[in-house]
Amino acid sequence: MNVPISALIKTNDSLAAVVLRLGLGGVMLPHGLQKTAGAFGGYGFQGTMEFFQTQLGMPWVIAFLVIMAESFGSLALLMGVLTRFCAASIVIVMIGAIVMAHWDNGFFMNWFGNQKGEGFEYHLLAIAIGLGLLIQGGGRWSVDRWLAKGE
Repeated sequence: MNVPISALIKTNDSLAAVVLRLGLGGVMLPHGLQKTAGAFGGYGFQGTMEFFQTQLGMPWVIAFLVIMAESFGSLALLMGVLTRFCAASIVIVMIGAIVMAHWDNGFFMNWFGNQKGEGFEYHLLAIAIGLGLLIQGGGRWSVDRWLAKGE
């Protein structure tokens, strides 16, 4: 199945899409920087790869793709580059995080420190925003919009 690039970049002039795109990219980027650069208390690339492979049992290629989606995918979302692809990638990562690490902790985040870990409410919000971007595209002020106008 070949998906033409025009289907990936097609968007409208929606301001709502801009808000969703900047929100998801802005929230996911620090998580990506934890995994790539060790920023914000993260383990950096090597430490995250090791954790994903040894503790979560991920094949190295999946661990690598998760790190890329959260870091470079977030940057691309902020610019509106291949918005649908990046949003879909983050949706898949968030589903994986729920299944592999957060489901057993229940719905709610661990606001009061009385759970064994974090729940999956954050992940559901990220999934919902990502699905909105899959429907809308990058919206106004996105590279996708600029490229689509040139077709």
